[in-house]
Amino acid sequence: MAKPRGRITRGTTGVNRLRRVDRWIAAQPAARVPGALVVDLGYGASATTSLELHERLARGNQGVEVLGLEIDPARVALATAELALAREAGPTRYGRAIAPDARVAFALGGFEVPTPRAPQVIRAMNVLRQYDEHEVAGHWATMRARLAPSGLLVEGTSNELGRVCAWVALDPTGPRSLTIALKVDELGTDAMPAPSVVAERLPKALIHRNVPGERVHALLVDLDRAWASDAPLADFGAGQRWQSTVRRMRDAGWPVADRPSRWRLGELTVAWDAVAPLP
Repeated sequence: MAKPRGRITRGTTGVNRLRRVDRWIAAQPAARVPGALVVDLGYGASATTSLELHERLARGNQGVEVLGLEIDPARVALATAELALAREAGPTRYGRAIAPDARVAFALGGFEVPTPRAPQVIRAMNVLRQYDEHEVAGHWATMRARLAPSGLLVEGTSNELGRVCAWVALDPTGPRSLTIALKVDELGTDAMPAPSVVAERLPKALIHRNVPGERVHALLVDLDRAWASDAPLADFGAGQRWQSTVRRMRDAGWPVADRPSRWRLGELTVAWDAVAPLP
């Protein structure tokens, strides 16, 4: 077997850290294909995020299969042992246990994504953050080449508690969108004074582009301005204020996707062309 492509990352993880991106993935057609293979690339130092991913996707697709890939053999061995214990414990919440017949496994692998068949979804969260910006396009291309024709690559970053997240969605042809996901009821507090708090968690392809003249910088400036304009709605709760802010962004010409049912979850998705780095 060829050496896995990539470098061992810090491996930090935690219960519920990726709940926002998992919720978004679960709503995508690729994750609902019967028997879909979903790869959790770079799951870290425990089986937690892969078990949670399976639990969340299985609610809408009982035949989903999740394969966790890591380039560190010790992490694969640990996650496999944790999986065995989880199967013995039986199903509980938050992925700390799993049904005996759940289709979950762990294996050695990196950006080459060695799988028995083309995956419908590859989730690579908090992986490329630890690489250099110039490496991103190559790793994106390698992973995209492994996708099923209707497949989806989700690559991005979250903070340690999972309350501030951002990710790029890519299909086999390239990047399609950027999604920002925030814990709505913390918006407007000292912990999250404005939506631009996500600047520190932008995907590697964009995090160094948050400077005047770049598209993603314009997005965050306009987002904060819209949020400030909706301050009078604060009395009705951060959720109502956020939905109004997203609607204001759409009305201002930003290519905002989805409907209020997703906006109220603290999400804002825009077309990739609107935020892509300038040449």
